[in-house]
Amino acid sequence: MAEVRTNVPARLDRLPWARWHWMIVIGLGTVWILDGLEVTIVGNLSGRLAEPGSGLDITQSQVTGLGAAIYVLGACFGALFFGWLTDRFGRKKLFILTLAVYLFGTAMTALSFDAWWFFIFRFVTGAGIGGEYAAINSAIDELIPAKYRGRIDIVINGTYWAGAAFGALLTVPILTALPVSWGWRVAFGLGVVLGFVILLVRRHVPESPRWLFIHGRGDEAEKLVDDVEKTVGGSLEPADKYITIHQRRTIGFGEIARTLVKNYPKRSALGLSLFIGQAFLYNAITFGYAQILQTFFDVPPGSTGYYFAVIAVGNLFGPLLLARFFDSLGRKIMITGTYVLSGILLLVTAWLFSAGVLNAVTMTACWCVVLFFASAGASSAYLTVSEIFPMETRALAIAFFYAVGTAAGGITGPLLFAELVGTGQVGDTVLAFAIGASLMIAAGLVEAVLGVKAEQKSLEDLATPLTATDTKPT
Repeated sequence: MAEVRTNVPARLDRLPWARWHWMIVIGLGTVWILDGLEVTIVGNLSGRLAEPGSGLDITQSQVTGLGAAIYVLGACFGALFFGWLTDRFGRKKLFILTLAVYLFGTAMTALSFDAWWFFIFRFVTGAGIGGEYAAINSAIDELIPAKYRGRIDIVINGTYWAGAAFGALLTVPILTALPVSWGWRVAFGLGVVLGFVILLVRRHVPESPRWLFIHGRGDEAEKLVDDVEKTVGGSLEPADKYITIHQRRTIGFGEIARTLVKNYPKRSALGLSLFIGQAFLYNAITFGYAQILQTFFDVPPGSTGYYFAVIAVGNLFGPLLLARFFDSLGRKIMITGTYVLSGILLLVTAWLFSAGVLNAVTMTACWCVVLFFASAGASSAYLTVSEIFPMETRALAIAFFYAVGTAAGGITGPLLFAELVGTGQVGDTVLAFAIGASLMIAAGLVEAVLGVKAEQKSLEDLATPLTATDTKPT
């Protein structure tokens, strides 16, 4: 295909913040609300699902352990498969398709009549959510101006906890007022309703102009950016940085893999470290915290949602209040700080728990403090891998690091955590805390050594596109 010379990336990066950008944020960012809703509902309903008369022959440990691991396994598979399709067929087609997969999986989960059916469609639901991560993060970073990219990405990823808070509060009336046989089905059904609303908004989100001009659709990219500039209005600075691209319709999986391993080995090690640390901590805790409250503090199943809602709010405030510093103070200091500090605070919480001085309220307060910092750090893992690799590999890079990191921490985490908490021994649960804390601290130290100073820089400056033949400003 032909070579094209374009300043589309520079034109997108110099745009002031406008209503058009809010449309992107609302249309794409709401996926994390769905994920938070899914994980929290399952965790808080685990006790009810295990009760006689629920319609499922399943134990609480199976829900929070095996069920959680299967959901995450589906997310890993979905991230890789749909991530590859996202780089091949475009961001927009895939962020519509993956949401449809999520809706189907959640609806079928609500209709579960046996444990095997429940597990199968937890896998399908996870596949949709995993595919969303790759399609959505790549689209957001390619549409948001460089000046705002860090804070917007951090906040959007942090909205997971808005869904978690909603899911936690939603389970309270379901557990206390609705019959055991169908109350949990209503919870999953409400997730479907929310997903349909998001789908209606998302239809208006455009394809990434960066993806368009690389894949032989330069005229569409130019027209799209022209329309955006007219929508934004005002006086815009000249966009005098051009890039020459050798357009290609497809880029092979082998070339993408070689790029990650051969050209960017340090960045690949960084991405894996950040994802493994946060995945173990978050997947283990979000799926298992209700079990901790019930096992060690005798909190009834109908009340665990209140405690988790408090934790979720603390998690949400972390990204909301700290996000702007990722663009001002910089990526390295903020990512290192949030990972290491949350790990240290988690070790302190483990020590207090082992000493027997915590109750359900103070334990929840400790977790709020830990996760205030950890949630901003976890969000920065997605930001990091979405901006430090070439354009053509972006979605698959997100998918790869999410899948590998989550498989290591997000599958083994819930299984190990459910097993340790299930023993009812304080020492076993303390061990789970210590493992999560150590991995977070280690990941923070890797960031301190290998981190990339990506704040307010163009994506093309951070990693030259594979199809680029000239990146010099004119």
